[in-house]
Amino acid sequence: MADEDRVPWQGWRRKGEDAGLPAAKGPGSRRPFGATWWGRAWLEALEQRARLDPGRLSRGRSYARRGSVVELTVSPGEVEAIVQGSRVTPYQVTVRIRAFSSAEWDSVLEVVSAQIGRVAALLDGELPPEVIDDVRDAGLELLPGAGEVLTHCTCPDFAVPCKHSAAVCYLIADALDDDPFALLLLRGRRKDELLAALRTRRGSPAAPVVAPRTPPPAGIPAIAAFASPSNVPVPAPPRPLGAPGVPAAVRVLDPPRSSGVDVRDLVALATDAAQRAWELASGDGDGGLNLTFEQDLARRAAKALGTPDLADLAHRAGISSRRLTSWAVAWRDAGPGGLTVTLDDPVAVAPDALTEALEALPDATIEANRVTSGKLQLRLGPDNLWYRFNQQFNDWTLTGPPSPDPKDLL
Repeated sequence: MADEDRVPWQGWRRKGEDAGLPAAKGPGSRRPFGATWWGRAWLEALEQRARLDPGRLSRGRSYARRGSVVELTVSPGEVEAIVQGSRVTPYQVTVRIRAFSSAEWDSVLEVVSAQIGRVAALLDGELPPEVIDDVRDAGLELLPGAGEVLTHCTCPDFAVPCKHSAAVCYLIADALDDDPFALLLLRGRRKDELLAALRTRRGSPAAPVVAPRTPPPAGIPAIAAFASPSNVPVPAPPRPLGAPGVPAAVRVLDPPRSSGVDVRDLVALATDAAQRAWELASGDGDGGLNLTFEQDLARRAAKALGTPDLADLAHRAGISSRRLTSWAVAWRDAGPGGLTVTLDDPVAVAPDALTEALEALPDATIEANRVTSGKLQLRLGPDNLWYRFNQQFNDWTLTGPPSPDPKDLL
């Protein structure tokens, strides 16, 4: 094994031991192991998947907490350590797990390199949790399984693992906390080799040879064009497409699970952005740039009416599905004005503004801008238009477009 493949790591030590090497993990009888996701993943695999003797593991934890592991070195497929037992001479411990073959690593890199988000994280020195899934997609397991953790110790205890080997297994979690790429090193690839291979696979092909451009014909400077008389032609801007486009059919990467973002939400937002950009470019609206939070939520909900997406949107917005449905219906049928009279509390208006509504509903009651007769209600909006609402399950729901004449709504 080449020396450059070996990564020395000074483990946790008791205070006062080996002066000049301060304790990396403060002493404590119950101090935990696995401060990072990859450290915890190693411990879970050790305790649940590797099927090592739980009694020996428990004794190994105590040894690890006491600082018995005084040196630990990680190399491809192997960890070597020195453990101070009850005797004067320390024990030599080796922990091995199978390193992937070159062909297996090619399969792993093929899967990982297809995920640009993973590559970017790795190149930044981060190890995303999804790498474990990527390795599994290649038909392999990054974390050790049953029978994969092989231990050897020079102590006289023939148990597998002995308490010294078990202590090293737990201290490996500290090594992984310090450098997550040690987990990949255990499977046979150093960090620099891995990143170089990923850069090669993500590298773009050589740029095609482009013939020198001929100088463009002389034109009119923009300042001069706009300052010229109206008879000087000014090129018209290109016209937008006849209809809004949709996002290109590309492979969308799943965001990290810890982000709480669903890939479907990203596709929905991209589609919505294309629609709004088209509105701006074509002059058919302002692209929703001036909408309030409630208006934008109602606009999005109107597109999701009749689908499970509306309930999901309501949950994310923190309101009930029934309430958001009424907003969506108001937006769909009457736009911002309909949503305003749906959301707003009763608003005082001049009494004579309600005359026509009272003539249409002579037995109605009045509350501010609302004229109610049984399960039918007419509301006068700030735009001086009338909106009809029907009562359903104790909720008032807008039933259609507004009208300047309340009689048209009956």
